[in-house]
Amino acid sequence: MSTSKRRLTGALASAAVALGALAPLGLGASTADAAPVAAKPAKPTKPAKPGKPAKPGKPDKPGRYVPVQLLSFNDFHGNLEPPSGSGGRNTTGYTLADPKAPVAQTTDAGGAEYLATRLAQAREGHPHSLTVAAGDLIGASPLLSAAFHDEPAVESLNKLGLDVSAVGNHEFDEGYQELQRMARGGCLDDGAGEDNQDSCPAGTFAGADFDYLAANVRYAGSDETILPPYAVKQVGAAKIGFIGMTLEETPDIVTASGVAGLEFDDEVKAANALVPVLRKQGVNAVVVLIHQGGTPKPLQLGKDAAGKPYSVAAPYDHTCAKGGSLEDTSPILPIAKNLDPAIDMVVSGHTHNPYVCDVKDPAGQDRLVTSASSFGRLVTETNLTYDKASKDIVRASVEGTNLQVTRDVPKDRAQTALIAKYKELVRPIASRVLGTIGADVTRTASSTGESALGDLIADAQLADDSVVTGGVRPVIAFMNPGGIRADLTRDKQTYGEQVGEVTYGEAFDVQPFNNFLVSMTLTGQQVYDVLTQQVTGANQSGKKVLQVSEGFQYRLGSTGPVDGSVTLGGVPIDKATSYRIVTNNFLADGGDGFPAFKGGTGVYYGGLDIDAFADYLEGSSPYVPATPDRILPAS
Repeated sequence: MSTSKRRLTGALASAAVALGALAPLGLGASTADAAPVAAKPAKPTKPAKPGKPAKPGKPDKPGRYVPVQLLSFNDFHGNLEPPSGSGGRNTTGYTLADPKAPVAQTTDAGGAEYLATRLAQAREGHPHSLTVAAGDLIGASPLLSAAFHDEPAVESLNKLGLDVSAVGNHEFDEGYQELQRMARGGCLDDGAGEDNQDSCPAGTFAGADFDYLAANVRYAGSDETILPPYAVKQVGAAKIGFIGMTLEETPDIVTASGVAGLEFDDEVKAANALVPVLRKQGVNAVVVLIHQGGTPKPLQLGKDAAGKPYSVAAPYDHTCAKGGSLEDTSPILPIAKNLDPAIDMVVSGHTHNPYVCDVKDPAGQDRLVTSASSFGRLVTETNLTYDKASKDIVRASVEGTNLQVTRDVPKDRAQTALIAKYKELVRPIASRVLGTIGADVTRTASSTGESALGDLIADAQLADDSVVTGGVRPVIAFMNPGGIRADLTRDKQTYGEQVGEVTYGEAFDVQPFNNFLVSMTLTGQQVYDVLTQQVTGANQSGKKVLQVSEGFQYRLGSTGPVDGSVTLGGVPIDKATSYRIVTNNFLADGGDGFPAFKGGTGVYYGGLDIDAFADYLEGSSPYVPATPDRILPAS
């Protein structure tokens, strides 16, 4: 069994459309068939006095109007290689051979080699083009990038011509100082890969060529942001200001250590305060890049035998061009509705959903709000007209369309070379075989929300020696389902290993966040509170069922655990008794809507979750998953 553990050397964060009338079921149309969404004109704004000059662009031909192209994407998450599974496909439509069992039509998409090519193709014929992003470009990344602190992802983004991006919550996965290093460059002294990470394996890291923006993230007690709040870009005579922000709730979804000493401001307040700042520089054209998003309403395809409507996820180009719309509860909507009317469009992210929609601004004018799914599967192309007289964007000219990043185009050679370089550098780390599995171990959830892979991870956490303190070993483990990012499958062979063998690289794909394990003491009542918070409070509208370790069992109802059903080793939990538990630092900090963990006592930090997982796989080989039976229905 491996005993190597990475220790706490810095602030590491965790991580982590019933749509009107149904369109004809040729929903798998190409992007050329997607009708662009156009916004209506806003009230004209007075030109501001010119301030400091922006970076000059190419001169325009005489005339009042300048055509500008914006290409945007979000939630890249270091996916240099084409993502696999559902994360590497776009849904283009549905077939209804059996009306009660619609079959999704999909297209394989994503991968930096194809993303770079698709961007280059889209720029053809557009001399005034900018490429922007809405955060989570790094963090929760595959091992190819994560093994090198996401330096490869930043280098890839440099090569594909990114101009400016907002930060997202995952940019804080290794702490805000590490985010600043990503922007500015430099190397870490991290032991040259001895703990499964290696900064600057080729000797240097220059940082981002693009502007990383964080308008609503300040050092606590000051007005100073940790990164620039905005950037002004000039293409020809068009001068456009970009304001970049993460979601205000970032501290609730990353580990507290990663954002300690920071304050996260209201997104609307932060953006609106910068509008007069930009105007003083002669910048009236303003675009917000924000790491917050929306959820398309599901597509209703018909009714079941009982006459109840059934729904499926909307195709990538359905919302809003083909009759789709966003859920009324989408967090991006109140933000978009309240941003200053002087802001001309919003590029969003975070929810990993595709949409191009109009949302009314405070002046009652339509304003474009876009999102390009995730992992480089889509690019949003927005074309607009800049008026040199008003120094502003003509709102009626703004049209956006999501374009697929298909894999039937030539690979970009620079990206191919970058991937090849890091695949060789990561081989010694990724190829180590941990053990074998006798069957696929997946995230597929039972009717109560339990999965075989969740069981495995919880058992690995419970078995880890690094969380034992004072001779007391935890007796229950809790794992958040959102932290399980890939399945373990027997037929995946990347480094020539045998069928069923699991490598460190595959294990890392499952748990890519570098979370620390944390043990603490909870009362039986607090355990009940944790289980109740799975379906109440912040999780009432979308339950989050924690994965639990062997020997712990209960019945889950609509309002929480059935009273008296919570047992440990077959014995009911006593609400007045104390129990030692283990979880990850994300949940320990109250993440994912579980504040009950913050009431734990005797908090003790152990090693990394990925190390516990790898050790357990090595010690339990060959591992055969059992049928999930720890979380039972209420009756």
